[in-house]
Amino acid sequence: MNSKKKILIIKLGYSETLDAEIGNKCSLGDVLRTTSILHIYKNDKVTWLTDESAVELLEGNPYIDRILSFNLISTLQLLGEKFDIMINLEKIPGICALADKIDAWQKYGFRLDANSGKAEAYEYSQAALNIATAEDEKKRNNKCWQKILFEMLNKKWNNENYILSYKPKTKQTYDIGFNVYVGPKFPVKAWPLENWKKLEEQLKNRYTITYQESLNDINGYIDWLNKSRLIITNDSLGLHLAVALNKKVIALIGPTSTTEIPTLPNVKIIKPSKDLSCIPCFKRYCKIGDSCMNYVSAYRVAKTITKLIGKK
Repeated sequence: MNSKKKILIIKLGYSETLDAEIGNKCSLGDVLRTTSILHIYKNDKVTWLTDESAVELLEGNPYIDRILSFNLISTLQLLGEKFDIMINLEKIPGICALADKIDAWQKYGFRLDANSGKAEAYEYSQAALNIATAEDEKKRNNKCWQKILFEMLNKKWNNENYILSYKPKTKQTYDIGFNVYVGPKFPVKAWPLENWKKLEEQLKNRYTITYQESLNDINGYIDWLNKSRLIITNDSLGLHLAVALNKKVIALIGPTSTTEIPTLPNVKIIKPSKDLSCIPCFKRYCKIGDSCMNYVSAYRVAKTITKLIGKK
């Protein structure tokens, strides 16, 4: 008798698990972070439904048996199958309605409230939904993203990391990688380009530096990240990929939550030096016209680099 459970994970990346924002662009970083739960189901048969743009990120993962791109055909197929466990991490009402109709013994994550037409929580996920939908709850939250995710599944997080499918083909040839760009969903996360240039001026005679290459090819992007001993990054996909690669990381974070990032010895977070009451705002664009990311100084970043990788 087959003892493997049949698991369905629905993570498209259209709505970040702990954010209120819902769109039609995939957050690859949120998809990557979700791979940490595969440690729970590594001995089971896992199907993952995702956006087409995230397929490359998941391909080759040893703990995923089948990856389905989200479309009408895959949706109809899933409605005709049976699962032991269904996990829906999307808050889009239509996806929640699909989750409700999936034939599964146990369901976790988000479902649809038939009266309000909005996302509601299955058992164990109410705290996560509160964080995602109530700004005060999100600001009060002191748990990291992975811990909350595991609690949504009634499991204890034991520092399980992301599972990166692709094995980079490059070798370490630079001291520092500048991961400059952010995705289109939250442009406010970006450290101003002039600050990157200031930092480069302070470092160029001491360290070898490479600037972020194209995001069009995920595997190529991972290859680029792997070339550097240390990655300096905004709160973006590159941050999570660098963590998955076990790189030393300096994360520049202002408008988003630092508590959602787990405490790791190789990851140092630098926040704005100016005490702004709106931090963190969790907005896509700065509402006051003076982005908090302007107050992350190149000097502080340079000092942190010395602490992490020493002087040259």
